[in-house]
Amino acid sequence: MIAGYRCPRDGRTSAASELAWRCPDCGGPWDLDFTAGVVEHDQLPQRVNSLWRYAEALPLVDPKISFGEGRTPLVSITDRLSVKLDYLMPTLSFKDRGAVMLLEAARRLRPARVIADSSGNAGTAVAAYAARAGLPARIYVPASTSAKKIEQVRAHGAEVMIIDGDREATATAAQQAADEDGSFYASHVYNPYFLHGTKTYGYELWEDLGGRLPEVVVLPVGNGTLVLGVALAIAELVDHGLTDQRPRLVAVQAESVAPLARARAAGLTELPPGYAHGAETITEGIAIAEPARAEQILRAVDESYGDIVTVDDDEVRAAQRDLAGRGLYVEATAAACWAAVRHAEQTDDGQLGWRLLRDHETVAPLCGAGLKTGLA
Repeated sequence: MIAGYRCPRDGRTSAASELAWRCPDCGGPWDLDFTAGVVEHDQLPQRVNSLWRYAEALPLVDPKISFGEGRTPLVSITDRLSVKLDYLMPTLSFKDRGAVMLLEAARRLRPARVIADSSGNAGTAVAAYAARAGLPARIYVPASTSAKKIEQVRAHGAEVMIIDGDREATATAAQQAADEDGSFYASHVYNPYFLHGTKTYGYELWEDLGGRLPEVVVLPVGNGTLVLGVALAIAELVDHGLTDQRPRLVAVQAESVAPLARARAAGLTELPPGYAHGAETITEGIAIAEPARAEQILRAVDESYGDIVTVDDDEVRAAQRDLAGRGLYVEATAAACWAAVRHAEQTDDGQLGWRLLRDHETVAPLCGAGLKTGLA
């Protein structure tokens, strides 16, 4: 028996074995019906050197499909700024954190097929772990997806469905397939097992900093899987008395696709229907016009006393090259947070997010390898 699902809006529950990928009443994404246990910091050095070392906090234990993901380096750039090299993962992106948890759940349920939609990185991670689990996978991607990412998905043996249209059209096509009997929708957006994988990013920061957390964590946000995972980790660590620090979250969006930043600036707590539309940007991984967990993302940022900022493509290109010049070769989306850090240092803009990035101890993730796309 594995943990089932609970709707955060109306309390509806569903057993994981039912393969219901969303709440049938409200249509929204599930949370997990699971309570994390206490992770003792002094016990960690004797444990497996992967994200599975935080066993008490994870909804699954004794994984059969792990590649040793997690425990990525935290590298100091200045006295105040550090980067976490999450592109040093088995499939070269942070999405492995969530995908291994999600596909371990799928392995135990033995569905007829695994369905996923992605702009690239989540799809490659799902394809790799599905192959490891011995499950057939079908990955839906927008036509604009990097050819190198599509090649990687196919190399892992998954069927690739290329969809003409934006990220939302791709999700719609995948969800139609997910409604077929026997389909496990390995959605990094709708399935909360993914968030309980990405929360290990926060646990690793806590461990690497000696049982504390940084003042500010800056994170890219499209569908919000890393923002929500980190917020979940912070809440668990604080609730268990393992830290009294609550880092302020600064989320970063592409200027051309920034529904969450616009909503926050307008004082909204959720996105009205049709509030935003997709546009072209080199940061394909965060180009999400209608994130399904928008309300949760906005609440997580607000409760941390953080903010949402935007960067344009020129800033991202410059940041990508700046990182490469420092020996860190990442894809464009992964450079978005570094672009925000650079913007903050170069401006006297009084917006809260820029002030937080300018004045406080900050950790930024580098989420995807440059080998996936090349320089933008």
